[in-house]
Amino acid sequence: MTAATDFTIAGARAALARREISATELATAHLDAIAALNPRVNAYITVTPEVALAQAAAADAALSKGEAGPLTGIPLAVKDLFCTAGTRTTAASKILGDFKPPYESTVTSQLLRDGAVFLGKANLDEFAMGSSNESSAFGGVENPWKRQGDDAVLVPGGSSGGSAAAVAARLALGATATDTGGSIRQPAAFCGIVGIKPTYGRCSRFGIVAYASSLDQAGPVARTVEDCAILLNSMAGFDPKDSTSADRAVPDFAAAVARGVKGLRIGIPREYRVEGLSPEIDALWRKGMEWLKAEGATLVDISLPHTKYALPTYYIVAPAEASSNLARYDGVRFGIREEGADLKDLYERSRAAGFGAEVKRRILIGTYVLSAGYYDAYYVKAQQVRALIKRDFDQAWGQVDAILTPATPTAAFGRDETQDDPVAMYLNDVFTITANLAGIPGMSVPAGLDARGLPLGLQILGRPFDEETVFAVGGAIERVAGFTATPSVRAAA
Repeated sequence: MTAATDFTIAGARAALARREISATELATAHLDAIAALNPRVNAYITVTPEVALAQAAAADAALSKGEAGPLTGIPLAVKDLFCTAGTRTTAASKILGDFKPPYESTVTSQLLRDGAVFLGKANLDEFAMGSSNESSAFGGVENPWKRQGDDAVLVPGGSSGGSAAAVAARLALGATATDTGGSIRQPAAFCGIVGIKPTYGRCSRFGIVAYASSLDQAGPVARTVEDCAILLNSMAGFDPKDSTSADRAVPDFAAAVARGVKGLRIGIPREYRVEGLSPEIDALWRKGMEWLKAEGATLVDISLPHTKYALPTYYIVAPAEASSNLARYDGVRFGIREEGADLKDLYERSRAAGFGAEVKRRILIGTYVLSAGYYDAYYVKAQQVRALIKRDFDQAWGQVDAILTPATPTAAFGRDETQDDPVAMYLNDVFTITANLAGIPGMSVPAGLDARGLPLGLQILGRPFDEETVFAVGGAIERVAGFTATPSVRAAA
């Protein structure tokens, strides 16, 4: 029998239905694993055993009555950016203190509606700003993977590093995550799991602590493409509480996973061969092309000419929106408060004490590009370039059905290896941010290991609201790649 923490979501659903394991046993096994490993991995900021066991007991009751939902009894981690009613929500920042929301985010409420069990709140870069999960006020997350012959602590990627590490280390079967510039796909690639950022508007942003409102999008991470499809089916859907939510039907994503790629046209963008791309990732990319070709797809050379402007565009638009969104954290309404001589002094002291260095950096950049005399030169120009980046993709869809690229320029790196150079850290998003700027879906699928035994991911990009094709291509890569490697730091079988 499969160890309780080694189940896939699909496998756990089947085992629960056959009464091979109870939801309580499944939750308990994961809580025990968290108790044993989380002090080291630090994937969770808050663990909620009482909540999880109560939800598991309700799941067992539903199973016994034949009233199981799509996720009944499935233990998940929730990125600590999603508001959870009565459970501390921190955004990995000191400034929110012990804030306990009186309401539930739409995404988590839909997971609960479908029977999910919440194990706790997963760690992240503070306010989702980062590519390594080192900026959390609650300490960095350790990637459960190790380089061969090297015990150095590696980063799990960011900002959804806690979600990805929890899934990879067998501390959850799946997790919610968010992606503003690659924060689902990059940690998924670094941790050897699957992650999908759906089309902007596919999942509601209501109840998710905002970073950059025109870029943020919720999505799942899990150990298989099918598991991500199962989770996304529950997470997606129209929400009148979110003005950017798309009123589109939610298809059966899981049914698309086995569809295959025969007859599909797969775009290979020449601009993604960038300086600094690891030779091993380039080789894997070429191998991915051959896999899809052998499965019946046609490869098409395409151009996305404005790709080279994506990084500077993103790092103007995102900080500008962050500067506006984070203005609400002032020490008055909730979170920590540092008393001051007057109201302005209170604001300054509270924000200085509550925000970490990376958040302050991005607020300063954003405030600068929105300031008088610079707004037109920076922010307006960035939005114009963003429109050109989107147009590149719109034109590409006339030639291809999906696009294949690397997910990251390198494998996971060591803690503190690039932290002193913010620009080097920002380059981790070079392959992922275009999808956010254009609002299209993107998925990272583990497809191989580098020479030192670390996972490498391939990225599939798709048309807006065509996640089904992304799942079909991802499923094909997953089957052919046959990636079965597991990290050295994980729950005991």
